[in-house]
Parts: sequence; structure tokens; C-alpha cells
Amino acid sequence: MKKLLIIDDDESVRKVLRFRLKDSYEIIDTGSPEEALALALKEKPDAILLDLMMPKYSGFEVCQTVSSLSFTQDIPIVIVSGESSAQYKDFCEALGAKDYVQKPVDFDLLQKKLTKLIESNGKANRGEPRVRLRVMLKLRSVNGEGIATDVLTVTETVSANSFLCAYQPLLAEGALVEVYLTRNGQQFAGKARVVRVDWPGTPGQRGDFQFIEKPVEWILR
Repeated sequence: MKKLLIIDDDESVRKVLRFRLKDSYEIIDTGSPEEALALALKEKPDAILLDLMMPKYSGFEVCQTVSSLSFTQDIPIVIVSGESSAQYKDFCEALGAKDYVQKPVDFDLLQKKLTKLIESNGKANRGEPRVRLRVMLKLRSVNGEGIATDVLTVTETVSANSFLCAYQPLLAEGALVEVYLTRNGQQFAGKARVVRVDWPGTPGQRGDFQFIEKPVEWILR
């Protein structure tokens, strides 16, 4: 069973979430934001359900911390809160949350969101190992009118056939880009396809790119 970490200071809410989700997930829960960070590092859950309004540390701080740590940044976070999604959803996504569910919880909707997030995250993380490596790249995309747009970026992780990096223009899964290494001038590495978009439409948007053929020139071989 996939592992789910629930972070909410209201024990009655945690009890309801545990009861409704226990048949689908191995549940770990806590009402302490401090303990939550330790559990996320130790247990490596497949997803996190996070409340926003908690004592001492808010859900905003927990979300930003989990999303920024190298050991936990790939764990999808779903905000489950009584606060208005219209008011906080975009801000939470900018901090690293993948989705937002407003209380009272629609459990059918929540299950669908969790299934999609965990499956897509699993596909992106399967396969060859990656290393944390900062490499300066130029990514070139061409629109339907043949107009090219160049974006300079720096990778967060790389493998022999893929990389993860920030990417600010609007990005869609399946899009193709030309990849150039910028060291020692400019070297064409190959064409890559977007296989996942994190935090779409926010300042923290990043793309997971997979080369469609073995790279011509690349940092790892």
C-alpha cells in the first residue's frame, strides 16, 4: 500500500481522514508540524495531506520546507483546509503544493487527486538514477508559427537521459524543446520532451524533461 502522511492539529479531522483512507493507504498522522518534518524525512510518504492553520508553525511554512529539502521535495503535497481555496490555492502552489482540497472534504475527489499525483510522481521517479547537479542549459521551443523562444535555466537533477529544471514560460506535458549545453560556448545536446510539470503557472514552475533519443552531448553518459 502507498504511504500517506496526514498533518493536521485537529485530532477529529485526522480521525476522519484515517477512517476514510485507511483501506487505500498506509496512514501516518501527526498534529505537530515539528514532528511532521521528521516523519516526512524518515518515512518518505508517497503523498502528504496538510492543513494550513496550525499552532507554532503554519502549513505554509511546512509546505515550503518540505518542498525545498532535497530529500522530500518530490513528495506531492495536497492542502486540505477549511480556508478558501480561491484565496490560498495559488499561493500554496507557489510554495510547492500540488493541489488544494477545501473542507468539508469530498473524499471521492480527494482519492482521485491522490491517485493521479502518486501515479504521475512514480512514473517520473522510476528508471535510471539521478544526481543533484547544477548545469546551465539553453532550452529552445518553437511554436506553431515557427517562432523560436530561448530560455536559460539551471538543472536541479540530471540522469543520463533526463533532467529537472526551472522553466518560467507556460509549459505543457508532451511539449518538445531543443537542449543546448552552454559551457564552452553552445553545444547541442538533443531534443527532450516534457514528462511532468510541477507547480504550473507559478513562479516556482519547473519541468521534468526526457530526451527522446540518446543525447548527442551530455553531462552524464
